Order: sequence, then structure tokens, then C-alpha cells
Amino acid sequence: MSSRIRFSTSQQIGEAFPALIEDLNAPLGAEPPIPFAEKLLAGKTPEDAVTFCAYMLPRREAVWWACQCLRVLQSDFADAEQENLRLAEEWVSNPGEVNRVMALRTGMDADKSAPTTWLALAVAWSGGSMVENEEYPVPPPPELTAKSANAAILSALAFIPASDRAGKLKACVEACIRFANGEELEIMKY
Repeated sequence: MSSRIRFSTSQQIGEAFPALIEDLNAPLGAEPPIPFAEKLLAGKTPEDAVTFCAYMLPRREAVWWACQCLRVLQSDFADAEQENLRLAEEWVSNPGEVNRVMALRTGMDADKSAPTTWLALAVAWSGGSMVENEEYPVPPPPELTAKSANAAILSALAFIPASDRAGKLKACVEACIRFANGEELEIMKY
């Protein structure tokens, strides 16, 4: 198994994505990413571990992880939500421009309160242009995929009853850690 993480320290992730520093309630440092994520999970704001995981993984892997988390966190999806999830999963399987643009179109028109909308936007903002204008492309900032994957998971967690939320959050973070370490992605249901 080989690691899916391309950074040696949490600080390097913050240097690559300065928005992470603003998104966390904890300082980054020389600690390797996995132990840092575990420390965040055990801390007083475990949601920070979800945020860190979204930045720690490469874009495609972050989208896949977020898709799998939503499948565990949400038991049923409206048709539009199912379409957003399908588009995100399709892009993970075939990360081409056609699938990215389809996710852009769907995500921009979708209900922003739906967690799956943020999956579509995570795909849409993974590269290319944020708008469909070939003459004047607008490249997305590098952190938007992580921010959107994070928003998808955290917004889905908000709909979970408080009594179940901590266990489900922990399951998502632990799955990310295993996935980052090279294992297949499997999220245990709690």
C-alpha cells in the first residue's frame, strides 16, 4: 500500500492551501498529516479533522471520500441530489473535462443547502474554469475542491441527530485516514 498523501507535514498542506489555516481552529506544524488528523479528531472541535482530511487528500480522492461519507450519512436522496452524487462519482471514475462541466452545470443550478450540491461543486472546481465561457475562463482557486468536499460532509453531518453525529463523524475521518494510507475506502456505519 502506498500513501495517497503528497505532503510530509500539516504545515506543508497549509502552505499549499493557505485557506486551510483560516478554516481550522488549530495551528499547523511539523507533525505528519495522519497523526495531526487523529489529534484533531480527538480534540474539542472534531469537525476540524473533516476539514483537514478534505485538504489532505488529492482532489479526486477527496471527492470520492466525500461521496462515500454522504452515502453513509444520508439514507435517501431526492432526484436532484442523486444526480449530483452520480455526477461526482462518475467524475471520480472518469475525471475528464466533459464530466467536470456537467457537474458545474448541475451544481451551479442546484439547491445550495443540499450536501450533494457541494459534491458537484467540488468536481466543478477541481480544474478547468469556474464558468462556461471559453473566451474568458476563470480558473478556480486551488482550495475550492477541498472547501466544497468539506462543506458536503459537514452539512450532511448537520442533519444527523446529535446522539449519532460524533460516531458518524469519527467513521468518516477514520475512513479518510485508512484511505490516505493506501487502503480501499470503506466507511463503517454506526
